[in-house]
Amino acid sequence: MLVAARQEAARIAATLAALEAAFPRARIWVADDGSSDGTGAIAREHGARVARAERVGKGRSMTMAALLALQELDPREPEPVFLLCDGDLGHSAVRLAPLVEALEQRRADLAVAAFARRSGGGFGIARRFAGWAIRRRCGLRTRAPVSGQRALTVATLRDVLPLADGFGMELGMTIDATRAGRRMVEVELDLHHRPTGRDLAGFRHRARQLLDFVRVYLARR
Repeated sequence: MLVAARQEAARIAATLAALEAAFPRARIWVADDGSSDGTGAIAREHGARVARAERVGKGRSMTMAALLALQELDPREPEPVFLLCDGDLGHSAVRLAPLVEALEQRRADLAVAAFARRSGGGFGIARRFAGWAIRRRCGLRTRAPVSGQRALTVATLRDVLPLADGFGMELGMTIDATRAGRRMVEVELDLHHRPTGRDLAGFRHRARQLLDFVRVYLARR
C-alpha cells in the first residue's frame, strides 16, 4: 500500500487508521515528499514505513516508495494487490476496499476510484484536459482521469514505473497501463479529501497540475 503525502500532519493519522481498519494485514508505505510539519514522524508512529524525499514531486516520491515496496515482496507468497491513495482522505480511506476487490475478482488490472461527490476545485479545466489527453493517447474514456486512489496488480505497477513526474503521475499511469494492454475499471466511491478552493493558492495549484498534464501528454506522443 502506497500513500502519497506532503504537509498532511492534520490528516495522515486518520488516513492510516482507516487503511489499517480496512486492510489489517497490509504493509503501508508513506511517500513523504519533503514535509516540514511532521507528517513522516506521525506516519511512523502509526506503524507505516516512510520513504522520504526532498521535494521531488508526487510522481518521483511515489516511484521511490513503490520500488522499495517491490523489493520487499516474497516470491514464495502470492502476489499482493498494490493500493495507491492520497494522504488527505482521512476516515473515508476505509471505503477503498472495492478497488482491491475489483482486481481480486479479475475484473481489471487497474481500478480507479471516481469520487461520488465533488468538493472544492476550480472550473475543471485541468481535469477535462487530462480526460482529453487520455482519449488522444490511448483511446480510453474516463470519468476520473487524475484520481489518486488506485489499485494495481504487481505486473501493472511494474509496467508504469517510473511514474510520471509531479501531478502527471496518474495521467501517465493510465496511458501507460492501457498501452501495455492492461484493463482499467472505474469504481464510484464515497470519498472525501482536502479540497482546494477558488482562491489564489488553489488556482496556482491547478496551474501546476495542468502544466504537468501537458508535459505527460507531449512525452507520450
